[in-house]
Amino acid sequence: MDDLTRRRHGSRRRSWCCTFTVPPSSPENPHLSRHYRNNNSNCKTKLGPQKADSLSKLKTSNSVPNSPQSSKSGLTVMGRLDPRRILSPGRVSPIDHTDSFEEDHHSWHAIPSAASAVDSLPRSRSQSFRAKIESPDGHWGLDPGRVQGGGGGGYDVRLNLKGKNGGVLVLELNSRVLASNSDVFAGLVAGSLGSKMCRIEVPEVENLGVFRETIELMFEEDIAKTLVKFGVYRAIDILEVSASIMFSRGVLSCLNYLEAVPWTEEEEEKLRSLFTRFKFDDATSRDILARLYSQQSTDTHQNLARRLVSSITTCCDANARNELKSLVKGLLCKSSVYEKEQPDVNKEDFYAVCQSCVNVLVNLFEEASDAIPHERMAKKEMGKPLIERISRQVDNINWLLEILLDRQMAEEFVDLWAHQGDLLKMHERSSPMVRYELSRVSAILFIAMGTRKLHCHSEARSGLHQAWFGPMLLDFGWLQRCRKGLDMKALEEAMGQTLLTLPLKQQYVLFMEWFRCFSKHGTECPNLSKAFQIWWRRSFLRGSETYGIESR
Repeated sequence: MDDLTRRRHGSRRRSWCCTFTVPPSSPENPHLSRHYRNNNSNCKTKLGPQKADSLSKLKTSNSVPNSPQSSKSGLTVMGRLDPRRILSPGRVSPIDHTDSFEEDHHSWHAIPSAASAVDSLPRSRSQSFRAKIESPDGHWGLDPGRVQGGGGGGYDVRLNLKGKNGGVLVLELNSRVLASNSDVFAGLVAGSLGSKMCRIEVPEVENLGVFRETIELMFEEDIAKTLVKFGVYRAIDILEVSASIMFSRGVLSCLNYLEAVPWTEEEEEKLRSLFTRFKFDDATSRDILARLYSQQSTDTHQNLARRLVSSITTCCDANARNELKSLVKGLLCKSSVYEKEQPDVNKEDFYAVCQSCVNVLVNLFEEASDAIPHERMAKKEMGKPLIERISRQVDNINWLLEILLDRQMAEEFVDLWAHQGDLLKMHERSSPMVRYELSRVSAILFIAMGTRKLHCHSEARSGLHQAWFGPMLLDFGWLQRCRKGLDMKALEEAMGQTLLTLPLKQQYVLFMEWFRCFSKHGTECPNLSKAFQIWWRRSFLRGSETYGIESR
């Protein structure tokens, strides 16, 4: 009896599945490794060559029928197999080796840690891996008779997913469920008719977890409920996989879900990228495209920008005006995150709004000097203090000027501001507590030129200094007391730098005017001592060189 038992055990040699690497040496099974190395080539020959299919880079071949038949399960997770898992003795059960390679029950056993193996994959943004309930026969899956397209039967398709990062995931499926849900897999399964086990290989899978979840949705009666648990980001990934394998029911469910929920900016960009690579023929996809892309022309965007700017400059509520200014400036400035989506604004439209604000400012100063009758004043403005209305218009002009400076379109504003003769005349007659508001506009221009943000020709710089340098000297003390966000140190430095960009003869006139004012009023005037020293060295210490150049 003992001899008979030994002969039976000797005739049935045990080996590891030849689709994986060489099994490790183990104290419990030392003969397995030697037997495999000696018969590795024979084992591959018995399996037969794989048959390639060009459809979606999927491969199918007839191979060892090594999954048990079950009427209760339609999807089995065989787990992620890598060298570390194989090197652990006992984690992967060996299979019986027979010469005929015919169907043998319990060829492969389900790995108890399959759920944790899947969870060890590099996941996408959403943590949505689900562990299936283990059935009595040891497999992980669903009943193919209860799912969409299921018609009973057992596991007759082995889906081998190979990730780009080197991970491997093996799923055992029911062919009827797979073929009834995916046109791609239907063609592959049909090409393997007659074999007991259809083997399909999917190489270079971007995300194994997403692919597995997409396959699992084929076994769901209500896909929409599952997508709600996954979230938008994961649903976009599933939509991409569903479209690649032509899983129509999954595509439609994803589109319906995505169309009905709000998106974050990251999700919107991801969805926009997906729609550039796939085309979906469905009314729901048109609704999504309408949310992604605007049908308005560039001219409409430019008119909209002008209307927004005009409405802000005429807004009466201070809090709402400040909030809207911050919003629109962030949208129109080139430093905005929306720069690549923002069309060019019309410079003429902006300067039209600027001119309108300047005209209002002129009327307000006429009112301050009693040059305008009360009948011509707007009724809605009668109840507000004059100083408040003047300050609001100056804020509007400076806000528009900041946008023009950011878009490098402020050169013409220098000429516009330099030729305000009426404002200059009224500046001389107005109260210091009112007229200093005009110097706030000049201060923005001086700082922009002194910090090299505004580039304009010499005539424009000369005209600006000739018109507004004197008023700036008079209003500097009030600007110090009512800064309203103005950096006075930066203003002093910028005034000196812009003076040095003028011809030396004009510098002489303006520096003498500053010297007289500073000697009388002291700190009520800007301190241009550094710029004065530079002008002095250029004018007198190098006077002989200058005279020689002019004579030639």
